[in-house]
Amino acid sequence: MSKLYIVPTPIGNLKDITYRAIEVLKEADLILAEDTRTSGKLLKHFEITTHMQSHHMHNEHRMVDSVVQKIQSGTTIALISDAGTPAISDPGFLLVRACVTQNIEVDCLPGATAFVPALVNSGLPNDKFVFEGFLPVKKGRQTRLLLLAEETRTIIFYESPHKLVKTLTHFCKYFGEDRPVSVSRELTKLYEETIRGTVKEVLEHYTNKPPKGEIVMVLGGKK
Repeated sequence: MSKLYIVPTPIGNLKDITYRAIEVLKEADLILAEDTRTSGKLLKHFEITTHMQSHHMHNEHRMVDSVVQKIQSGTTIALISDAGTPAISDPGFLLVRACVTQNIEVDCLPGATAFVPALVNSGLPNDKFVFEGFLPVKKGRQTRLLLLAEETRTIIFYESPHKLVKTLTHFCKYFGEDRPVSVSRELTKLYEETIRGTVKEVLEHYTNKPPKGEIVMVLGGKK
């Protein structure tokens, strides 16, 4: 029976893919990839020859119906993003929702997701947490930060390296300089690092040492 598979891919270290993920990608009729060039390197490494098609934030709205129709006609499809689990700050939600609405089976495999190791190695409470992903760039940013200033649970953010210092500056303003924060960079990769301290301390660190790579920020909740 045809279905939609959601397949996590490594966030850096290629060894972090599961045996089952490789098996599903080999046996699927079609792989939907966020960037076929990036995913092509992964598939080549694991000798996966399944046909790929682009499915990204700029075309997912218009593709959803045709993908659903393909599955309904008997095509088994695997969805992957450039890194991590699809639909977590990546394309995927619209397709999953459409499949669920049409009673199409959706099977999400467990696997790599950047925020989980960042949360666990932060040393901050992880019994209750909030995943915020990327903050609004301009419109709605201040409103969101003011709302989150009252959040008592640990908060997780994704951020790009060239915006990290700006975001930490906003954290000082809205959350206070003494709020604990942990910034994990390049998780599972060669130059992986985690910097912990107060917001002020971590801001000073990255002001003097501009960051590179993918970043996860874990912020302590309001006391």
